[in-house]
Amino acid sequence: MQDQATRTSKDFVISRVLDAPRELVWQCFTQPERMQEWWGPKGVKVVRSDMDLRVGGIYHYGMQQPDGSMMWGRQVYREITPPERLVFISSFSYEAGGLGRHPLAPTWPLEMYSIYTFEEMPDGKTRFTVTWRPHNATDSERAAFDAGHASMTGGWSGTIDKLEAYVLKG
Repeated sequence: MQDQATRTSKDFVISRVLDAPRELVWQCFTQPERMQEWWGPKGVKVVRSDMDLRVGGIYHYGMQQPDGSMMWGRQVYREITPPERLVFISSFSYEAGGLGRHPLAPTWPLEMYSIYTFEEMPDGKTRFTVTWRPHNATDSERAAFDAGHASMTGGWSGTIDKLEAYVLKG
């Protein structure tokens, strides 16, 4: 059951058809060595990629920004349905792995309910879709989320561009 905060914000959804088989796209999200090659917004480099891919397990990662600063994140898995769907709670983090606030947006939701779907398409292509919504959020966090859809579109577009380039390399 979703909490009231989850139901009151407008979901953020972005989707793209990738010229790659679903199994490969799935592996890009479930193998930490692959995540390290492409994950994150343009200009960042993943320098740590630790994954415990099981319900209750955590993916903890560190991204180095172009200015050298670090940004940490984590995903706590709630559902893993190969190769169709991943559901998890995502958040910013600290190097040690604890729950953290967005370093540049203090009113951003502490936790995000995240759904990734991988839909097999004709001709060996895959439709990848991200659905995000605030989880256990305050009114101000939901407002920040709702106001941030354009920024999320930019960030996710860059991330999916990196994924697309990675899968095209084979």
